[in-house]
Amino acid sequence: MITQKKLGQKIKKLREEFDLSQESFASKINLPRPAISQIESGQRKLDSLELSKIANLFDVSIDELLMDTSKIRQKPKRKKVNVPKLDKEKFKQVLLYILEKCGAKPNVGETVLYKLLYFCDFDFYELFEKPFTGMSYRKINYGPAPCNFNEIVREMINDGQLKRISTEYYGNPQKKYIPLVDADLKEISAEEKEVIDKVINRLSDMTASAITEYAHQDIPCETTPDKEIIDYELVFYRKPAYSVRNYPEE
Repeated sequence: MITQKKLGQKIKKLREEFDLSQESFASKINLPRPAISQIESGQRKLDSLELSKIANLFDVSIDELLMDTSKIRQKPKRKKVNVPKLDKEKFKQVLLYILEKCGAKPNVGETVLYKLLYFCDFDFYELFEKPFTGMSYRKINYGPAPCNFNEIVREMINDGQLKRISTEYYGNPQKKYIPLVDADLKEISAEEKEVIDKVINRLSDMTASAITEYAHQDIPCETTPDKEIIDYELVFYRKPAYSVRNYPEE
């Protein structure tokens, strides 16, 4: 059985691997922040409910937490892709394809569109460990947002590929995008198209507020400080409910 001090050290290591501050960690397991310092220093015992909450948060079993080993949940040794190289043409075709498939839905305005693009890129990276469009995403108040979106949209509007309109959805202002040309599917591989279709089927009926809340709880977004670029590598720490590796085959 692990000692109380070693358990505290293991919990601290897990917290740091998930890029959580003591304050953020405390709020997620409903404890005061000073209690986290006591736990990590081995000065405070954990009850079974607290152990269960910690295990669920870090996606490990209670047995793994209590196992006397320093090798639990070591960070994967993968090449960092902090700023992938953007494939602008592929991003344009993915945007057109998404708009063809679900852009006419009344709920799919700019906010929903941002999240669909985010999940396409990050789901693909989790599955294949390589960038899809290479778009960088920044965490803002409304969840992940593609960094070069406005620049690319301006180009597409000038080239006659897109039209942007302002409308309302349940009394709230909404920006919508209308595709004026078909997506060039030669730019999108079969495996890439499959990821897009699954994201659309899973998420495109969500309202802006629902998909924003959902995206905020995805580990890559959740653990990134506000206004910072989201690291693709964080997909390998996703909670089971978000991991595309856990979704049943359709």
